[in-house]
Parts: sequence; structure tokens; C-alpha cells
Amino acid sequence: MNHEESRLLLKTWYEAYCDDLFQYIYFMISDYNEAKDLTQETFIKAFENMNRFDGQNPKAWLFRIARNMTIDLIRRNKKLTFFQHSIPSRAKRAESPEEQFMLTESEQEILQVFQSLKRNYRDVIVLRKIKEFSTKETATILGWSESKVKSNLIRGLKAFKTTWEKEGYSNGVVSEI
Repeated sequence: MNHEESRLLLKTWYEAYCDDLFQYIYFMISDYNEAKDLTQETFIKAFENMNRFDGQNPKAWLFRIARNMTIDLIRRNKKLTFFQHSIPSRAKRAESPEEQFMLTESEQEILQVFQSLKRNYRDVIVLRKIKEFSTKETATILGWSESKVKSNLIRGLKAFKTTWEKEGYSNGVVSEI
């Protein structure tokens, strides 16, 4: 694939997956500006590494790049904040950024419980239940076996529910999970 073909393919992927990647990264770091930057950096890294793309699933490949870059950032900054129940859209809105990201009380409760989970549980819950990747796609993104994805999802949801109930939260969010 030549330089121009790579550029056009990446442009197509950008249009198709940019918002999803941004939302995923935002879930992981809860920082709007940093998530925007990492989203752009994901596409730059993808362009630089097009020769490594196996031609199978571009969305999963891009998510794996985004995940690795996000984990690197977290390690560098030692950030351990994850998940926003209110997923921001990169589409223009009338509200200010601050208004877009204000959390309701129940969203704050969800965030608190979600942040208490192991990173593996958070990763698999976001990819499977929120971003709706298949088990196979999630395994590819995380570099796990499909059975590890399934077991971590079950354990993660159970851990969420247990913590939720232990904290005494009463709204019906857990029944939705």
C-alpha cells in the first residue's frame, strides 16, 4: 500500500471510528482534552504503522493502539481515574464543556463503584457492555483469549454488583448491568 492509499484509508477510518475511540479513551482517563489528544495520536500511530495492519478488523486494531497509548499515559501520569457514565460526544453542542460533563448523583455513584474495580474488569466492561465489541474483537483489542474475556466480564460485573450493593446504593442501575 502506498502513502496516498494509506492516507485515504486512514481518513475513512477516522470518519468511521473517531467518536468511538474518543469515547473509549475518555472512559479510561476522564480527561476531555487528553482524550482528544490521544484520539489524534492513535490515528497518527496507526498511519506510521500501517505496514503492521493485518487487514482483518481496522476498528479492533485502532482500539488496541488507543488502549496501549492510554495505558502508557496512565502509567506516565499515574492516573487511576476511569469511566464516565455520561459519554461525551465530539459533536458540537450548545452547552459549555463544563456543562457537558456534569454528573448526576447516580452517575457519580456509578463512577465511584466503577473506579474501585480492577483495570482488567474496567477494560472488558467498557469494551463489551458499553462499546459493544464482540468477545472476539475484545480479545483482539486486549490481547487476551476469548475465554479470558468472558471470565473477566463475568467477574467484573459480579464485582460491580457486589460493591454496588455493599455501598448501599438503591437506584436500579445494577439491574441494567
